[in-house]
Amino acid sequence: MAVAQARSAMKALLGSALLALMAVGATGGRAAAEPYPTRPVTFVVPFAPGGGTEFLARMLGQHLEQRLGKPFVIENRPGGGGVVGALSVARAAPDGCTILMAPSPVMAINVSLHKKLPYDPTTDFVPVALVAATPYVLVVTPSLPAHSVSGLIEHAKGRPLAFASAGLGTPHHLFAQMFKSSIGVEMTHVPYRGSVPALTDVAAGHVQLMFCDIPPALGLVKEGKERALGVSTKERVSALPDLLPLAEQGVSGFDAASWQMVVAPAGTPKDIVEQLHGEIKQFMRHPGIRQHGSDMGLLPIDTPSVASLQIFVQTEITRWGKVVEQAGIAGSQ
Repeated sequence: MAVAQARSAMKALLGSALLALMAVGATGGRAAAEPYPTRPVTFVVPFAPGGGTEFLARMLGQHLEQRLGKPFVIENRPGGGGVVGALSVARAAPDGCTILMAPSPVMAINVSLHKKLPYDPTTDFVPVALVAATPYVLVVTPSLPAHSVSGLIEHAKGRPLAFASAGLGTPHHLFAQMFKSSIGVEMTHVPYRGSVPALTDVAAGHVQLMFCDIPPALGLVKEGKERALGVSTKERVSALPDLLPLAEQGVSGFDAASWQMVVAPAGTPKDIVEQLHGEIKQFMRHPGIRQHGSDMGLLPIDTPSVASLQIFVQTEITRWGKVVEQAGIAGSQ
């Protein structure tokens, strides 16, 4: 129900926000005789319909369609934890007419998780724009006698606890791995096929806790079916304004978020990349979009330059590679 309500709210906001943005003329790009894009653009989402990655892609796609005059068609290509969709874009013609909404697992985690990843995130794609960071919330089953992070840590000492995740190597898994390493407590990992069944079992008490992206967890928290103890980022999140970051609750230095990035196939002309970069940057600066993103539990990002994004990707690959190694799942897929 919470996801459906979020989708409806996002559509309503997009309508008003896009009307406001349409008043601004489109930026220049390629030569006047061949304005980009010359045909409809396929905007690939590497997961099944309904998640936060698709929400962001639809937001951006509607804006880019209005600004650039050609359809931006959202195409869900799920499979392999994002591998199927990413590979299809890596192999596409580098003309700007196929782009990918790439979350951090696709660009920074899969390379360590897979024995032989069929694409290279550093050479098969060119980053276009970093769109948003996704904080996670630590939730526990209501029957657990812990009402704070310190209470959870104390309760976990000497007791067998289990944490749920949306699957092996997902941010849900790796954030929990970072947490248990930070507090020096062992917990059993219980992977599920997605965040919804994992949240359902936490609410039912079959598993004690979980790190989850905020939109699917928000409704359960507000209904009292799960108890939120803290957020994974060092900043507070406006969707849960009274909830402190873990770093302020005794888990020193804890700061973790997933993120969403638009990328294109390597070799895409620089002027197309820069044009898309500018359009997305402008859109994510729109006050209404930023506010709605914050209300959804996202941290909208004023994307850095295309050149600096290449460095960012490599840094994130190194960072999450260490967590994957620590979790004992490197090359497990």
